[in-house]
Amino acid sequence: MTEDDLNSQPDHTRETGDELREHEVRTALLDLLAEVGTLTATEAAARLGYSSGLCSFHLRQLARHGRIEEAPHRGGRARPWRLRRHNPTTGAPAEKQFGDLARGLEDESWQQWLTQRDQAPAEWRHDEAFSAVAYLTPEEMSRVTDAIRQTLAPYQDREQRPLARPDSARPVALITRLFPLLPHTTDEADPA
Repeated sequence: MTEDDLNSQPDHTRETGDELREHEVRTALLDLLAEVGTLTATEAAARLGYSSGLCSFHLRQLARHGRIEEAPHRGGRARPWRLRRHNPTTGAPAEKQFGDLARGLEDESWQQWLTQRDQAPAEWRHDEAFSAVAYLTPEEMSRVTDAIRQTLAPYQDREQRPLARPDSARPVALITRLFPLLPHTTDEADPA
């Protein structure tokens, strides 16, 4: 069996309801929609390496939550999707909605981990969460970001190449947010 054969076979672990996988699939779909504009579940499956059924399910879930919508099409079975351009509830542009969704999914995955980590195999019952504040220039912040990306680069192809994964490898959420801490300001319009 070749690596291509493995990549084309359905991965049943992707369809078990695992919230980390759900987050990963939905984020990948949103990223792909942002890149190409419109796509069907079949097109998404071909590009991302998931099954078309899994892509279809998550596209419908994203639509249900108002993140994407059906794109105009000329009938037939093909059902193209696109990012929603505007959320009438929040008035937020699609880019902000995407960021909010990604952060919400990250937070949801983290909470899931906290409540269920005692069910993980013993060697996986820990996490490596940390935070820090460092005084950086904008250029230094960019260098730190680049260093993190370079550190992760050797592991990035394992999603598409299952044979590159060690037997004990599992999907691990890697979330990095670098942003300047702004000073707190008082409301100058408030006379109190």
